[in-house]
Amino acid sequence: MSLDRTIAPDFKIIQTVNLPEPQTYTLDNGIALHVINIGEQPVVRLECIFEAGNWYESETAASYFAVKMLTEGVEGMTSQEISEAFDRLGAFTDLTHTSDRVGIVVYCLSRFLPEVLPLVQKLIRSATFPEKEFQELKNITVQNLKVNREKTAYLATTEFRARLFGAGHPYGQSQSAEEIDALGMDAVRAHYEQFIRDGKFTAVLAGQVTEADVEHVNATLGQNFFDAASGKVSFTASEAYQGDEEIVERPESVQSSIRMGRVLFNRHHPDYFKMLVTNEILGGYFGSRLMKNIREEKGLTYGISSHLVTLRNEGYLMIGTDVKKEFTQQTIDEIKKEIHRLQTEPVGAEELQTVKSFMAGEFAGSLNTAFEVADRRKVLLLDSLPANFFNQYIDRIHATTAEDVMAMANSYLRPEDMVTVIAGGK
Repeated sequence: MSLDRTIAPDFKIIQTVNLPEPQTYTLDNGIALHVINIGEQPVVRLECIFEAGNWYESETAASYFAVKMLTEGVEGMTSQEISEAFDRLGAFTDLTHTSDRVGIVVYCLSRFLPEVLPLVQKLIRSATFPEKEFQELKNITVQNLKVNREKTAYLATTEFRARLFGAGHPYGQSQSAEEIDALGMDAVRAHYEQFIRDGKFTAVLAGQVTEADVEHVNATLGQNFFDAASGKVSFTASEAYQGDEEIVERPESVQSSIRMGRVLFNRHHPDYFKMLVTNEILGGYFGSRLMKNIREEKGLTYGISSHLVTLRNEGYLMIGTDVKKEFTQQTIDEIKKEIHRLQTEPVGAEELQTVKSFMAGEFAGSLNTAFEVADRRKVLLLDSLPANFFNQYIDRIHATTAEDVMAMANSYLRPEDMVTVIAGGK
């Protein structure tokens, strides 16, 4: 039977997605180990996640260097020996840092987990912070920062966050060469000792996991007891940005990077799902209104998008694009025009259904591997969300109406409530 390529294949709207449940174990020292035991390949990923990001540091960048220095030396091993030990086992390591948390991530074959775990334990418990490696890491970070500060996109994004939250807020601060040069080893080591070495963490193990693997984790990471004290400081987001326009002049640049947006909310907010759909229509995917207008019809940019950025304690909306300087004001005007359309004209049934189907398919497609499932589960665990949060995702998306979208646009997309940052010029 020949295939008739003039006839589109049948499709089915995704109505439900069931996220596999984790198995949760409590190690001997009280650490929670969450296991996602799925996958066809004999591979595992271990994550140790510490509440130790910018929210907890006494000096700017102390948390970043505290985690990045873990592989630069431990008791009895140099940085080269640490690297070679992981390489011999075919293991890949990653040290992660965000405003909220830091983490140690290790990928390896399942059979090598018993040998990888003692190395992870050394990183957590016996990092030595050698001075030479510390200075080299500072120099590399400063050089990377200098390169980034030549890019209008970097300047616009960092200034945008600083205007939203305040430059001293954990979500608004950015590294500077002066602060990195002034950062001393004492502050970095103190952060490590309080929040990593002696701090309680959450462990997530995903992949082909056996009961023996859980026992191995308990025998290593479950034997040291931790001080649960956090010392977290409270911060309040700025509200002085509303209606402002900030220009970071770069006369030598031929283009401008535009960032528009405002502080919103995190996943706990009752309007979160409705706002997800509204954002998707505005600029969340390739067929969005901003893309159709500003890229396809006007040809002002290669790409434009809007994002709902959800953090632990806050969230924000950011609309971003790069354009030639002479098109800057026209692009801003067209963004406001599309926002006004959402506020005054109901979204058509076909467009709304297309967006819902795209979001449902994208969500289902993001759960193909054990590691992707673990990433979703990790959000629930770390942000204290209900266990059925993602199981309800499809239902809540499909339940959003055109009236909901218009209400969200009028409540949260008012340009007078936003800040506009332009890096480059007009």
